[in-house]
Parts: sequence; C-alpha cells; structure tokens
Amino acid sequence: MYDIRLQNLTKRYDDRLALDNVSLDIEQGEIFGLLGPNGAGKTTMIHILCGLIPMDRGDVHVGGTSIKDHPEKIKAQIGYVPQEIVLFDTLSVWDNMDYFGRLYGLRGSYLREKIDQALEIAGLTDRKRQKVKKLSGGMQRRLNLVCAIMHDPKILVLDEPTVGVDPQSRNHILEAVRSMNKKNQMTVVYTSHYMEEVEALCDRLMILDLGRELVKGSKKEILRTVTQETVMVVRAEPIPKELVSSLKEIEGVKTLSFEEDIIRIVIQSSDDAVEEIIHHLLQQPMRIRNVTIDDPNLETVFLSITGKALRD
Repeated sequence: MYDIRLQNLTKRYDDRLALDNVSLDIEQGEIFGLLGPNGAGKTTMIHILCGLIPMDRGDVHVGGTSIKDHPEKIKAQIGYVPQEIVLFDTLSVWDNMDYFGRLYGLRGSYLREKIDQALEIAGLTDRKRQKVKKLSGGMQRRLNLVCAIMHDPKILVLDEPTVGVDPQSRNHILEAVRSMNKKNQMTVVYTSHYMEEVEALCDRLMILDLGRELVKGSKKEILRTVTQETVMVVRAEPIPKELVSSLKEIEGVKTLSFEEDIIRIVIQSSDDAVEEIIHHLLQQPMRIRNVTIDDPNLETVFLSITGKALRD
C-alpha cells in the first residue's frame, strides 16, 4: 500500500525546468532515498510534497488525499527537516523545542514529555539550557531534526540533513532515522548527495538529474542495470587533458568523469580495455598515486547513466 503518490510532477522556474513529469509511489513505513547532485530537483520535489510551493502540473496524494484538496491535512502529517538550520540561535535548546512544539499545537505536560523524548533522541539532554549558538554544527543539525518530530508525524522528510556535520553527529542522525522508522513505522523520504548514506539507509530509491528520473527501484534492481560494468578510479597529478580525450576513445570505455586529480571510468567488463587504459596511464608524464577497480555500486550506476560523478 502506498503512503505517498507523486503523479507527473512538473515545475519550472522561469526558463529552467526543475522537475520534468516525475512520478513516484512510496510505500507506508519504508525509507525512500532521493539521490542526485545539486540542481537535480530533489529539493523542489520535497517542497511540493510538503506543500511549500505549488506544482505547475501533476498532483500529490498522501494516504489517498490530494494536496490540492486538503493541503493543511497533509501538512499536519509531515515533519520536514530542511537543508538550512531553522533554529533561534539566541534561545536555548529547550526554548527552541518548546516553540516548535507549540507551533504543532502541543501544550502542558504532553509538550514537556515530547521535549524530553526528543532531547534523548538528539543526545542533548545535558545541554537543554544551552543557547543554540553555543552548540557545535553537528549538535545544531541533531536539534534541527528532532524539532520536526515533536508532533509524531506519519511522514518524515529530510533534505540533506547531514551536510557539513562531523562523523559522530552524522552517525547519530542516521541511527535516529533508523530508530524512528522501525519503532513508529514512520515513512521517511531522505534526500542526499552522499551515496553511502542512501545505500546504508534506504529500502528503495530514485536517482534524479536535471529534473528527470534516471532510474528507480530497490538497490538490487538498480545495480542489475550495470552488472556487466566496473568502475576504475585513477588518482594522479598532474593529469594532462589530452589523456582524458585519449581514454574516451578506448573501446570498452562507456563514460568518463574528470575532476582535478581524479579520473573515474566506467568500463564495459573487458580485460582488454583495462590493459589499454593502464598502458595509456604509464605513458604519461604524471605521478600515479592510486588505481582501483571496483564492482558495480550506486556510484557506478550514476556515473554510467549521467557520465559524471554524483558531486559534480
């Protein structure tokens, strides 16, 4: 049974098509990942889902209800964690949670109970009287997350919730998302350009680029699209531009991405192609620091389909 249905979503900003006829069903209780580089359309999609901006064409249904007919009913079921930290930095942790809890209509002892629960999830119980501006960036991100769950939403939407945080806070946020999903059967929509997060968290996912769906399905289904491909990553300096051009001409090279001191090459499984690439590399006046050849993963899929790395 689907919990969220996005139908033919189209959104244009002036002359730029941000979403191009994108459709998607998300099942109740699953963690669904939206993956893509900056400008792929992820944030536009979730802003439409959360009722923050109108769509030009299409519709959104949550639990069978259209957002066009009952926008406030749908908004009440969603907890939204934006990319930006939306906290009052001169107020304490407790006061911020009290403020957001009251926005959701919580009062009295029930509000205090929800604050205590959220503090525990965020690992901030011992800092509840500290002003937000005194917290680390990772702690602010954790507080940003739990302020969105005060009202026990059925759906949690997270837009790049771990950008710029330390590894400890990133792990804390990911574990909190897993726990809430498992304990409360909360449907989670998770957007990121960190491939490893989506691989670790999500049941199914969609890869977007330039407002269009590239592929969607379970991780296994998506990986099957490139089972006959491998990715070679070359780290070297300096990399001559003529080398990149010559590598593209090798039979068996499907796509190639070049950035600073890294070349990523998707190869149709072929020992001959690998040998020829190595031969080309050794002929160049550069220092090769590392060469790896990996089995297909989501990064391979993205590179194979788009011809560029996820963070390009």
